[in-house]
Amino acid sequence: MADETKPKQYFMQNEQMDFDTQIILGSCFYGCADAGEVLSTIERIGDGDFEGWYMQWCATAQRLEKTARECAASGNDVSARQAYLRAACYYAASLSMIDGTEDPSRRVPTWKKHMECFDAFCARLAPPAERIEIPYEDTPMPGYLFKPDDSGGPFATVIFNNGSDGPTVAMWSSGVAAALQRGHAALIFDGPGQNAMLWLHEVPFRPDWEKVIAPVVDFLSARPDVDAARIALSGMSQGGYWILRALAFEHRIAAGIADPGVMDVSAAVTAKYPPEMLKLVDEGKKEDFDNMMSEGLKYMDAATRQMVQWRMKPYGTESFYDWITMSRQYQARDVIGQIRCPMFIADPDDEQFWPGQSREVYGALTCPKTLVRFAREEGANWHCEPKARSLYDQRMFDWLATVMPA
Repeated sequence: MADETKPKQYFMQNEQMDFDTQIILGSCFYGCADAGEVLSTIERIGDGDFEGWYMQWCATAQRLEKTARECAASGNDVSARQAYLRAACYYAASLSMIDGTEDPSRRVPTWKKHMECFDAFCARLAPPAERIEIPYEDTPMPGYLFKPDDSGGPFATVIFNNGSDGPTVAMWSSGVAAALQRGHAALIFDGPGQNAMLWLHEVPFRPDWEKVIAPVVDFLSARPDVDAARIALSGMSQGGYWILRALAFEHRIAAGIADPGVMDVSAAVTAKYPPEMLKLVDEGKKEDFDNMMSEGLKYMDAATRQMVQWRMKPYGTESFYDWITMSRQYQARDVIGQIRCPMFIADPDDEQFWPGQSREVYGALTCPKTLVRFAREEGANWHCEPKARSLYDQRMFDWLATVMPA
């Protein structure tokens, strides 16, 4: 009998593969994928076959990239734009299992292919997206500014803060497209530990995200096409922690959005460790803990090994002990009471990484706040509502219109 307490898996027994498939299918609404392409690709992938996952998504991406180039050469820019977007999505999809493949060194070259296709898509928007660099310490943060029209604004603008491992292209279907449809400008960027900052510059995560968002707000506030009084900040996945931390200190932002609310990032890191192992961490026994984990990893299944290796990289460490101790710095309980702006907190059923934390965040906030459930019966369950992004956008942007009109 199926476990009724677990969210339903539709395509594969491997939970991460199934979840990623749902994410890709959900992005069809905004043109990042086409259902037939998705279903035909996963039919060619064996359950838990990481090499097959990489190869088959790359094959689909290569086919779409070839189509995009042919359309562009024929002057069919709409067709080229659409095919480049899907190619970017499929290249990005191939990378989520790369650490379990025969050759993880293919990561950066494939990521660059994803970005080449995304750049080609952005260049064909009307108006084209603007590639930007935001001054940040020794390494500028790359990003894109999307505007809804050529009027010159000034526009109400939403900053979309990515999560721990989301590809750049995913931000199109995770808020940017919906913002443009409603007359907002949208900014996306790679912060420390994300995409270009990680893969090209080896800049890891940091917990004090206000040091990241302040330069982004400075950048936007200096532009005549942005209304500095109408800037919202939206955080997706682990971004649901980062935006809480940033908003506690950065009070120039008019509204905050967390999908979901993340009070303590470390809960997702430590969830599967037995108490006796975490006791070693609490007692500061780094060598004992790392030795135990290194030995244990030899006996873990391939899916667990792949997941651990993928999740540790943005923290800039190969020590399991350091990974846990670092992640414990990523908690908002000490500062959440300092947030002043109105907040929207998404609360999806069956949240698998930070269950219950959206409600904890909502309870701790002292600013104007709204908690919105996304229900299993609506097809809106699981982390970041992968199959219901249009429903999420309707509810979030309708709320945003009440606190920060476009």
